[in-house]
Amino acid sequence: MVQSNSRRTKVSESLCAFKVQFLFWVAALYLILWWKMPEKTAAAFQISIVFFSQLLLPFALVFCFMILLNLFLTPPRLEKRTKNGSGAKQTLIAAIAGILSSGPIFAWYPMLKDLRDRGVAHSLIAVFLVNRAVKPALVPMMVSLFGWPFVLLFTCLTLSASFCVGFCMNRLFP
Repeated sequence: MVQSNSRRTKVSESLCAFKVQFLFWVAALYLILWWKMPEKTAAAFQISIVFFSQLLLPFALVFCFMILLNLFLTPPRLEKRTKNGSGAKQTLIAAIAGILSSGPIFAWYPMLKDLRDRGVAHSLIAVFLVNRAVKPALVPMMVSLFGWPFVLLFTCLTLSASFCVGFCMNRLFP
């Protein structure tokens, strides 16, 4: 346990060092380009500032939404709603839980295995995993980059595909 914590600390430290180095190299590249091509560099910097300012509000909304999701979506609540069966209600709950889940997918695998061992159907786990691709917290950013039609179609197709995958899993693993 101590070894994994020290490994995690080393990874965290190296990630922090990488972030600082990356910022340094980007700043150095801008300075070099400023010296060689001041007009183009100023235009590129201006575009970067505009792009960053457009994404500032979506980033803030994403951050707030993730905090709210982490407060209300807990594994015990998920287990209580999806245990024993694979009906339409449980499938819908698994889809919603997949959409609302956050964090890295590998962190969910042990909990999903535990849920499966406790009686949750394979189809519900499959629906949950497919719907992890839909992230409400990222909708503001996706809309600002791709537009509403793309986001709406992507979300509807992902939901439909998850139900198809769940149906197939239910037939293959009854």
